[in-house]
Amino acid sequence: MRLTLYTDYALRTLLYLGGHADRRVSIREVAQAYGISENHLVKVIHHLGRGGFVDTLRGRHGGLMLSRPPEQINLGDVVRHTEDDMALVGCMVPPGREGSRAGERCVLAPACTLRGVLGEALGAFMAVLDGQTLADLLRPFEIKTVQAITPEGEKRVPESASESVMESASESAPDSAPDSAPDSAKKAD
Repeated sequence: MRLTLYTDYALRTLLYLGGHADRRVSIREVAQAYGISENHLVKVIHHLGRGGFVDTLRGRHGGLMLSRPPEQINLGDVVRHTEDDMALVGCMVPPGREGSRAGERCVLAPACTLRGVLGEALGAFMAVLDGQTLADLLRPFEIKTVQAITPEGEKRVPESASESVMESASESAPDSAPDSAPDSAKKAD
């Protein structure tokens, strides 16, 4: 199963909004942060708004925010909302559904067990997503990583959780000015 770019953008947008939950963000900011098309992102965000995942507000003080707490945004629901076609093979497309694979008829259909196996696999895939919320993805390290992405696309992303811990420790250490070191500790020019 491969998720569409549309769903990828939707999930990344939700992660960005979750990492910046203290304020509204613009579509441009999200697009620039991820280096993706602003025009395409407008469509994704509009769809997320219609699905009740994102709150959009126009105007000078407008922007985007999650419409509910991350604990209430189920990943399975997001994927079902953004994926047009969950059929893994043509014969799984529901009858009457539009699409290039709709109504495909396989010569193996009367005796095929593959459809059942693929249906079970898809069910297992979705069960994992159904057991996760946006909050499960927004752990402290992930939030710090999302917040480190600047709108200009410049990224200052910690390479590992240990680097993040080291940065936190150095931030809490008292500042020591280089000029305050004893003369014996200073290098001679």
